[in-house]
Amino acid sequence: MTKIHVTVGEAVLSATLDDTPAGRDFARLLPLELTLGDYHGIEKVAELPRKLDTAGAPASYAAKAGDITLYEPWGNLAIFYQPFEAAAGLVRLGAFDGDFAALLRNDRFKARLSRAD
Repeated sequence: MTKIHVTVGEAVLSATLDDTPAGRDFARLLPLELTLGDYHGIEKVAELPRKLDTAGAPASYAAKAGDITLYEPWGNLAIFYQPFEAAAGLVRLGAFDGDFAALLRNDRFKARLSRAD
């Protein structure tokens, strides 16, 4: 498991990536600066620079608030702030360790994702 920081403005949020092929491959992309935007009042999404290794990932996943995921069909990062039903191609990468309120903004905004160590 890899500890990461998600920095939004002055807020530094802590999260942990899963020890899975997708979680480890995402960690290899770090550090990343992404522009997050809202999607359907459920999640924040951003484009990733490349596809991730999803070997062995379940065919679908039901997201919980605070989950960091990949939506494989589009190749984008999806950070859920509301729970969501099981969706084909949704792959969990990890989750926030606590509060993630700094992500709850209406506008598009920059976020820096980096390893915590």
